[in-house]
Amino acid sequence: MNKSIKIFIKWFAGPVLAVWLFYSLYRQISLQPDLGKALSMIKQAPFGAWAWKFWTAIILVFVNWGLEARKWQMLVRVIEPIGFGTAFKSVLCGVTFSLNLPNRMGEYAGRMLFLQEGNRLRSISLSIAGGIAQLIITMLMGCLGIAYLVFTYADNVPVIGLSLFWLMIFLYGSIMGTILMFLFLFRLPWFIRLLEKLPRADRFSRYISVLETFSVKFLLRLLFLSFLRYLVFVFQYILFLQVMQVSPGYWQSFWLVSVMFWVLAIIPSFAIAELGIRGTVAKTLFAYSRNLAGILAVTFGIWFINLFIPAFIGSLLILSFKSNRKNDTQP
Repeated sequence: MNKSIKIFIKWFAGPVLAVWLFYSLYRQISLQPDLGKALSMIKQAPFGAWAWKFWTAIILVFVNWGLEARKWQMLVRVIEPIGFGTAFKSVLCGVTFSLNLPNRMGEYAGRMLFLQEGNRLRSISLSIAGGIAQLIITMLMGCLGIAYLVFTYADNVPVIGLSLFWLMIFLYGSIMGTILMFLFLFRLPWFIRLLEKLPRADRFSRYISVLETFSVKFLLRLLFLSFLRYLVFVFQYILFLQVMQVSPGYWQSFWLVSVMFWVLAIIPSFAIAELGIRGTVAKTLFAYSRNLAGILAVTFGIWFINLFIPAFIGSLLILSFKSNRKNDTQP
């Protein structure tokens, strides 16, 4: 990487992204209804009777992104061994870039910063594979959540905003999509060989051929880490729902949040603009509660601690970015 690019990343990209994040945050917050009441609830949460749940959710932020860093460390090991600390920094920088591009595509650019120059383009396919594994878990749990809603609310469909007919269509489509994604992940070598037969495939085949090294055991470990991260994320939501007095219980909240994650996964959006979308979906799924301010507080709180704060930290890490880093020792 030449000197001018390093200067651009360190002294321009990082500060600009940090300023843009705060400006976008201000814009997102200012457009929300019941803003004053929601912010008041958030201010009281760290000191109320259920403050321990609030702080537990905060601590789980590090567990959440720590699991993602472990996934990235495991994935990238096939091309370049890196330490957990480097993997963690890579993930945070990926969050920073992802907030400003549709469907978090900028994540690839952020993660490759801490890899050796010859491995950066090859790492894109690894990042996509990790994203597919996380999506499969989201789809699978979403299917189970929809099934739960069908059997629980069949006689009171308006609570979830869809008729039973369309809910069943969504369920069958989700099941089919989940099966196809499973087959795709576990048949990656077959798909790669198929792509290599296409005209001029040699231009990109060397960047994706690394995926052929994935064994079934490796993919199962990848899915397991994705599942653990999913559970952490859902548990954070449940804790916030209870702190803001929205949720009546763990079980119902678990499946409603699972459906919400699945719906959010299939809606194309910019992560920086997700707050409004998350609020709309949450208000629809948690329609049994009239605590709209509480729902908004939960939506904003989770978005802020899990996306905005890591993105801001990532922008600071970009300032300290050094291209000619030495590989740290594999733990």
